[in-house]
Formats: sequence, C-alpha cells, structure tokens
Amino acid sequence: MAMLTCTMFIRLHHLIKLLMLVAMGTAYSILIQLVFKTLFEKYDEYYQNNEGERTVGIKETCVLLIAIFVLALYYHGRTLDSTARLDFLWKLQAKQELDDMGDLREHNKHLLRNILPKHVAEHFLEKDRQNEELYSESHERVGVMFASIPNFSEFYSQSDFENQGVECLRLLNEIIADFDELLSEERFRGIEKVKTIGSTYMASSGLTPEKSQSNDEWDHLVALMDFALAMTDTLEECNKHSFNHFKLRIGIYQGPVIAGVIGAKKPQYDIWGNTVNVASRMDSTGEMGRIQVTEDSYQILSRRGFTFEFRGLIYVKGLKNKVKTYFLKGRSRAIRSQSTIRRMSGQHTLAAIVYGLVKNKQVQRYKENGAKEIDEDSNMRKSAYSVRKPSGEHSSIREVDHAQ
Repeated sequence: MAMLTCTMFIRLHHLIKLLMLVAMGTAYSILIQLVFKTLFEKYDEYYQNNEGERTVGIKETCVLLIAIFVLALYYHGRTLDSTARLDFLWKLQAKQELDDMGDLREHNKHLLRNILPKHVAEHFLEKDRQNEELYSESHERVGVMFASIPNFSEFYSQSDFENQGVECLRLLNEIIADFDELLSEERFRGIEKVKTIGSTYMASSGLTPEKSQSNDEWDHLVALMDFALAMTDTLEECNKHSFNHFKLRIGIYQGPVIAGVIGAKKPQYDIWGNTVNVASRMDSTGEMGRIQVTEDSYQILSRRGFTFEFRGLIYVKGLKNKVKTYFLKGRSRAIRSQSTIRRMSGQHTLAAIVYGLVKNKQVQRYKENGAKEIDEDSNMRKSAYSVRKPSGEHSSIREVDHAQ
C-alpha cells in the first residue's frame, strides 16, 4: 500500500520515487530475510514434508516478487509522470497558441484599419457578415481632392540619371508620410486618404459616419480645404530642408460618389463617379502652387471664410461646356499653419532629420578641432545673426551651415 501511494498519488521526480521504492523493497527484504526468517523456514519445511521439495525457497520467491513489483510500480509511475508532463506542455502550448492567435487577430485588425477606413474595416470584421457580401455605399455630398507634385518627375529623372533613385523614393516617402501625419489631427478626422498614384495624393471628405453629427452639411469640405492648405505648408517646410522647389497642384470638387472595396487578396478602398473625374481635371488643368475649384465649390467655400480669384473658362474632359474655375487666394480666419508648426517639431519628419544631422556635424567638429575653434565659430554665428536677423529654428540651421 505504501508503494502504491508513493507511485500513484505523490508528485515527485521519478528518480526520487525510485529511491523510495528501492528503500521500501530493501526494508521488506530485510524483514523477510532476518526478522521473519524462522517463519519462512518453517513454511518451507512444512511444504517440503507435505508437497515435496521446492527449487526456490519462499524467502527468495518473496524477495524476487518484491523486486518485480518495485520495477512495475516504477514503470507505471514513470508513465504517469510523462503523461502529466505532456499534458502540462500541451496545455502550455495551447495557451501560447491562443495568445498568439489573439495577438495575430489584433495585428490583422490593426493592419485592416490601416488599409481601409475605420468604418469600412468594422464592416469586414463583423462576425455575422456573409463572405460573399461586398461593401458599397452611395454618398450624396462628398469632397474629393487631388494633389500632385508636377515637378517631382523631373527631380526623379535627374536622380535616376545620377544613380540616386533610392534617395528620391525616400524623399517622396517622407513627403507622403508628412501628409499622412496631418490626418491624425482632430480637425481632419473626417478626411480619408484614398490612395497615392505616383506623386499624386488623393483624399476625400464626407465619407465617414461622423459627418452627420455636424450642423453644417459642408463642414467636411471646409476641413478638406484646410487640409489642402496644410499640405502646402508641409511641402514648403520639406523644401526648406531638402533644398528643393516642389510645388503642389491641387484640384477640389464635391458631389455624389459611390464608395466600395474591390479585390480579394489585396482589397482596396476606392470611390467612383463624375465627382472624382472633375476633381482630377481640376488638378490636371490647374497651375503649380495653386488650388483650383469649380464655381459650385466657390459658392460653397466663399461663404465659409475662403477668398478666391476668378481664373476663367476652361475645357474639362467629359463635360460638354467649358467650366468656370477659381483659384484659392487664402483663408480669412488665421488658423493656417498651426498644425504644421506643431507637427514639424516631431522626431520623424524630414526637417527633424536634417536638423539632427546638423547637430551631429557640430558635435563631430567639436571633437576634431577642440573647444577653441567652436568658440570662434560661435562668435562668427553671433555676428552673422546680428547682420541677417534670422527668425525661427530653420534660420538657425542656415546660420550653422554658413558658419561651417
């Protein structure tokens, strides 16, 4: 009974159980061979007198049976330990796999929300959705914007000729990333980036369910125009620190569209309709550094704080008659550039990277030439500052370059 208890119910290492079983088997064997020796000898004499002579005595038989029992119990206990260990490992693996599945599910949700607008991603994440069900929705009042950089192709051709194509794409990525960062601001929450085609940035407003919470039905179009102005300021900041002269050419139009998701393996959210075509023509027929709108957009935005100048009648492909167009002159309320100034102080913008390079260059020069030369350079910068009177962080960067 003690051996069975040791094997079945006590959770110990199998070697410790083996030692306990051997100790108990040895104790029983000592009791048989020494303490109860007389009893077993008398039983052997009785058996020999009545049944005949035995090959192996009862003492030896009992000791052999105890040894076999010990080995059987050890094997059984070893099997139980292995099974319990496997069960524990399987449970641990199952828990780890469940955690990994949960992490992967959250990662997929985050990835889907980055690919698709939030309300569209929630539609595809619904559990009771049919697999064959397609997402499509009609919107009556949507603003569409196309913003392109026409002279970027010339910069790319020159960079490709000088074997700097990767640097060119890196610069374009920085510009697009700065545009995307603007969308994280609260006042641009109703604007959705649709896609980028080369150096053309396409965005729309009025597609999110939050638009119904505003009293002004064209409030999202005002936010889209502010977004276009913020993009212009952002590109100007990038030009200052990359020593380029890129200009945005922007076209904006509003009207009904159809939004939907197409594609199985690589789903893409897109919008269709004549509104998209007219907005694209406003971009392609515009001028660099200007924002062009139609008369309908002019009537809406001019009553909401924007000033325009009449351009004239232009031919728009797809329309029978020429269209009156206007160029944006400015915003009557001084809210422009607030987000740009705040955002450009971040750590991941192109301006911050260039400024960091200048700072690193200062430190390196200090190590090479010593503190004395740095003091002389500081005096030169002070004199340059008193003559040029620069303002802001970017002017100080130009002073450092001049002094070096």
